[in-house]
Amino acid sequence: MPVRVINPGLSTTVQDLGRPGYFHLGIPIGGAMDRLALRAANLLVGNDEGAACLEAVFIGPHLEFTRDAIIAVTGADMPIKLDDEERPGWTALEVKAGQVLTFGYLQAGARIYIAIAGGIDVPLALGSRSTYPIGALGGFKGRAIAAGDTLPVGEASHRKARLGVPGELRRRPGNPAELRVLTGLYWHRITPESQKSFFSDHWKVAPEADRMGYRFRGGQPMHFVEREQPFGAGSDPSNIVDSCYPYGSIQIPGGKEPIILHRDAVSGGGYFMVGTVISADMDLIGQLQPNMPTSFVEVDMDSALRARAERAKLLQKIRNALA
Repeated sequence: MPVRVINPGLSTTVQDLGRPGYFHLGIPIGGAMDRLALRAANLLVGNDEGAACLEAVFIGPHLEFTRDAIIAVTGADMPIKLDDEERPGWTALEVKAGQVLTFGYLQAGARIYIAIAGGIDVPLALGSRSTYPIGALGGFKGRAIAAGDTLPVGEASHRKARLGVPGELRRRPGNPAELRVLTGLYWHRITPESQKSFFSDHWKVAPEADRMGYRFRGGQPMHFVEREQPFGAGSDPSNIVDSCYPYGSIQIPGGKEPIILHRDAVSGGGYFMVGTVISADMDLIGQLQPNMPTSFVEVDMDSALRARAERAKLLQKIRNALA
C-alpha cells in the first residue's frame, strides 16, 4: 500500500529505533530523536514498537493514502487534519483510500512521528530502516522524502489498533526545559567558577539544532584551567587529544557555546566534554525549538539510573494503557 507524498514538509525522514553496533566504525545509531513518541505511535497502530515511521520537524508533510489505513501521530503538538477535518493526536485514526493527511502550524515541541499500520517498508540498511542523510544510508533512498515519492507500507498485523495515549503519559519538556547532566572526564578542564556558572546560567537553544546536535547560547563563556598543550591536541584550550564522543555528550568549542551531540553525531573528535545528558532526557532534546529557555541540572549516577528506571516505567504504563 504505497503512500503518495504531495508535500514533504521541512525535513521528513524515515526513522525507527536506529542501528546500534556500528559507532566504532563512525556510523551513528541514528533513529528517532524522540524514541518514546515513536514507540507510542507504533503501539497505537498495532506495529512492533521499533517499526519505521516518519519523523517530521517543525512542518508536517501532506500525504495521500491509496488504501484504507490506520495511522497515529505523536510527539509535538501540531494540528492533524484528514481532508481538512481536524483529528486528535496520540490516537489511532482510521484513514480511507483517497484521503489526504495534512498538518497545521506547530504549537509546541519540534518533531512529530507518523506511524502507519504495517510500518514504512523501505529496505533494511545495517539492520535498520532509519535515514542517515549525511551518509546517504537507509530510509527512502538515503534522503529526506520529496514531493512525488511513493512510500511503501508493509502488511498490517492482525493486532487491533488502540484508542489513545492518556495525556498524563505524554512526556514533554518544561519551560524552561531542564536537562540532567553527569559531569565527565574533562570536567576538571574548566575553573570552579565556570563549573558553577554552567549549571546556574540560563541558556537558550540556538538556531543550529538538528539531528547531529543542539547548540545553546546565552550563558557565560567557560574559563579554562591553565595547562601545557598536550602532544596531538589543538592549541585552543578546549582541544584535547582525539577522544570518543558518547551520545548526549556536551562539548564547548572555544569554551563559548555548549553543543549536545545527538542521534546522528560523529563518534569522536578533538573537543573536550563537560559531561553527558542522561539517557532519560535525550528524547526531550528532540522536542526543543530554537530560543527555548533551557537549564542544565547536575545529577549523580544514582539519580541518572533512577531516571532511567522511571522512564522505563512510563513506557510500560503506555503499553499497559494500550493493552
